[in-house]
Amino acid sequence: MERIFTRLVDLPLTIRGYTSLDPDGNYNIYLNSRLSLEQQRKTYKHELTHIQRDDFADFKTLAEAESF
Repeated sequence: MERIFTRLVDLPLTIRGYTSLDPDGNYNIYLNSRLSLEQQRKTYKHELTHIQRDDFADFKTLAEAESF
């Protein structure tokens, strides 16, 4: 289906956000609610880049996916 859902959640401060792909083919972006609005925006853009690059279909390692 490929829809994008965004959620604010309490995460450890070392984690700004992450994205997961659910069984329906939708992307779920989780942003750390403890960050400033500006940091959340930057993190959101970062996570969108993962979706646009199709990092979830390439079976990349974390290091490979984060190298942009």
